[in-house]
Amino acid sequence: MERKEWTDKRYKTANREAWLGVGLVIFNFIWWFGFAYGLGNKSPESYNYILGFPAWFFFSCILGFIVMMILTILVVKFFFKDISLEEEE
Repeated sequence: MERKEWTDKRYKTANREAWLGVGLVIFNFIWWFGFAYGLGNKSPESYNYILGFPAWFFFSCILGFIVMMILTILVVKFFFKDISLEEEE
């Protein structure tokens, strides 16, 4: 016999939305790590600067924050659903 809560569509929706959140976190870490350690592993004398920041910091922390804000807004707007949390009978 299957338990009632696993047949509820809200669990499937919540699970999908949780995986989308995990995907965003993984993308954010890969973006940050790639730029921070990809561009930042040189000697400081050879750094390129953007708006007064080292390029690795600008791309990993400043631009990465902006990209993640936009991606989060888009994911919430287009993939998340507004569902009732009231118990259905």
